[in-house]
Amino acid sequence: MSGVVESADHEQVVFCRDRASGLHAIIAIHSTALGPALGGTRFHPYSSEDDALSDVLRLSRAMTYKAACAGLDLGGGKAVIIGDPAKLKTEPLLRAYGRFVESLAGRYYTACDVGTFPDDMDVIARESRFVTGRTRTHGGAGDSSELTAFGVFMAMRAAAAHTWATPSLRGRRVGIAGAGKVGRRLAEHLIADGASIVVADVANAAVDQLRARHPDIEAEDPQKLLARDLDVYAPCALGGVLDDETVPALRAEIVCGGANNQLAHAGIATLLRDHGVLYLPDYVVNAGGLIQVADEIAGFDERRARARAEKIFDTCQRILAMATDHDITPARAADHLAEQRIAEISRPRGSWRPNQATAPQPREVAP
Repeated sequence: MSGVVESADHEQVVFCRDRASGLHAIIAIHSTALGPALGGTRFHPYSSEDDALSDVLRLSRAMTYKAACAGLDLGGGKAVIIGDPAKLKTEPLLRAYGRFVESLAGRYYTACDVGTFPDDMDVIARESRFVTGRTRTHGGAGDSSELTAFGVFMAMRAAAAHTWATPSLRGRRVGIAGAGKVGRRLAEHLIADGASIVVADVANAAVDQLRARHPDIEAEDPQKLLARDLDVYAPCALGGVLDDETVPALRAEIVCGGANNQLAHAGIATLLRDHGVLYLPDYVVNAGGLIQVADEIAGFDERRARARAEKIFDTCQRILAMATDHDITPARAADHLAEQRIAEISRPRGSWRPNQATAPQPREVAP
């Protein structure tokens, strides 16, 4: 069974239940003004359905803005599966979820997120045509963390150019919170550019693995990294790390990382500016992953996707120039840029319908 509820800011919210497999999921479509909604499926043990709903509504809205700023003809959506993936993730559950995705007839494309991986997308794709972020074996682009990290690096270069009049991070100290897939790949880009790295992660094994490859990287306690003497602070783990208490302790001049929802609330963007910290909005910075899975819909071309991700540098420069010219925060400038594109493009199109000729064409359901 699925139930649909109204949201003041969303086109559609679908509650998905399959008792046989234990599936309990929510799919949120925020906007299809620019095209079908695209966003990952997060598999997480939320403490309640209300918490899951709050998260999926916030994340799907951010995807709308992310796609718009990235110049993609896609809208914003997201899904959450409620539960511990280590205990509940099974083929029947993923296939049941795939049937719900298919029932939306292309208004929503799903992909990987926290707790889901390309192999999971291959299973979901056995029930739905509207799946991306798949393994290379099944024609996908594989792990999107590589292009995500590359996009973060491009954004960081733009922030450096704005702050220090050079796009290079050579000689700068960058603190990376999170030594997972994105944080690890970001560190490699920064080391190649001549930066020194301080890394922190609650998983000691992830830090040890990174330092085994790059012994010059310094390890730090996750609770202490934010207050270190850094040039750049790069949140690449969970969101919400920047709040009313942590911002005054922040010593970096730039905040630029791959984590979603880095700000505890919208007012933190102003607080960061008041403390002399340049913050680039996470949904602009980490758009490389979205660019990759979006490119995969019509058949992945690595050069094309990388070239588009490289333009994150230009987008960030435009946002920072707009913020300076209008005396607003970069977060507000990014919102304005996204809203402007949505307003301009959506006027002749309205919300997206499955039979529109301009829709991306999905591949056939994989066996």
